[in-house]
Amino acid sequence: MTGILAIYPGSFDPMTNGHLDLIERGSQLFDHLVVAVLTNLEKEPLFTADERVEMLRQVTAHMRNVSVDTFSGLLVDYAMRKKARVIMRGIRAFSDYEYELQMALMNRQLEPNLETVFLTPAESYSYISSRLVKEIFQHGGSVKGLVPSVVEERLHQKVNPTPS
Repeated sequence: MTGILAIYPGSFDPMTNGHLDLIERGSQLFDHLVVAVLTNLEKEPLFTADERVEMLRQVTAHMRNVSVDTFSGLLVDYAMRKKARVIMRGIRAFSDYEYELQMALMNRQLEPNLETVFLTPAESYSYISSRLVKEIFQHGGSVKGLVPSVVEERLHQKVNPTPS
């Protein structure tokens, strides 16, 4: 593969419209964008890694240069296996920047040839986080407009499964 391959890592539990906004814009900046779902054994996600991958594939199916994968362990190791040149990260607020800068500097220390690019979401998505979406939904609030419709449907299935 020629061109610039970028990795957009995250837990995506659940994916939000803010994530989708960054994926769409990243797909226009890079020749290929891999949305990499972190499988962190220390966390108890709402959705399994397979469910998150499936939802991401559904909403990115129209983007020819976007693929979805999973990884565990060090992001730089995964990026090097994929022959990526860029890590793409989203920043909503200054508090995100402090954490993301620290991670970017550590990743540069581990792999100097891997660059980190920060993107900010559209203003209409700047306040959305997966954590807030889960909290709102678990307390009976509407997440319409915060997540893609497939994610909203899956949230309803998780909380109110149809009896068999």
